[in-house]
Amino acid sequence: MAINGEDRISGERPIIMVTNDDGIDAPGLRSLVRVLVSTNLYDVRVCAPDSEKSAVSHSIIWSRPLTAHRVEIEGAEAYAVSGTPADCTGLGLSEALFPSLPDLVLSGINVGSNCGYNIVYSGTVAGAREAFIYDVPSASISYDWKRGDINVNDFVLSAQACLPIINGMLSAIKNKTHPTNCFLNIDLPTDIANHKGYKLTIQGKSLGKMGWRQVEEEAQGAKMLSTMSMETDSGVVSDNNDTSAHHSNDSRLFKRELRTVVVEEGTDLHFLREGYITVTPIGALSQVDVDCQNYYKEWLPKISSSL
Repeated sequence: MAINGEDRISGERPIIMVTNDDGIDAPGLRSLVRVLVSTNLYDVRVCAPDSEKSAVSHSIIWSRPLTAHRVEIEGAEAYAVSGTPADCTGLGLSEALFPSLPDLVLSGINVGSNCGYNIVYSGTVAGAREAFIYDVPSASISYDWKRGDINVNDFVLSAQACLPIINGMLSAIKNKTHPTNCFLNIDLPTDIANHKGYKLTIQGKSLGKMGWRQVEEEAQGAKMLSTMSMETDSGVVSDNNDTSAHHSNDSRLFKRELRTVVVEEGTDLHFLREGYITVTPIGALSQVDVDCQNYYKEWLPKISSSL
């Protein structure tokens, strides 16, 4: 597979493939595609889940075939796929669905930020990570939406704010200077119209700490949103997936609750909350610091000697 732009962007318009985890009809994806198409600079492809797949992380479906049906999105070749974000990226890169590899994969724009430990849970980030694993440059993009009505214009402004980053990546790919050992995670602040500019950050340990609460039925209590925040407009929220009727007398029903949000200073979520567009290079390997490695270097022989 081509790496670092080899055999790509050879005079023709660069190819950008878009995926997400909110589903192909989500306002973030549609706004991103609309902005990309409107520039007339790229050939745009879409390979995204046919329904919401938020917080599925890097899961894949291997036990059944996936369906891909054509969807009309003006200016783009688009398919809705019955799989996860990682599935969609994998299928889109396989050359089984599209005739060639894209030059760049974008995953988003997600409804809600993806910083700190939330990156582990994110299907949006997984969509970009899957491309990175297969040596295709990529970026995940998320907008720090807050509870309330979704303003589509915020996603349009977010997409427009990402264009310099996208063009910079494509230029580096063409010049074969784009790094191959990371991909980008981009988060855009809530007040995107008045953002403070780009900020290179690191992934922190910020986390929305969850709790569990026993409930009597599915609709009881506040609803956990796909953004890992709580819908609190009402104490009772209806849910189309009510499964309370399927619970036997000896089973109990539990729902997640967001208890607190911990923000680590000097990292991605901190600067996002300060109003910056955060740009965070990340990888796919779960590496630990040197102290842990050194500890187990001494610990393991001691354990082995007792065998």
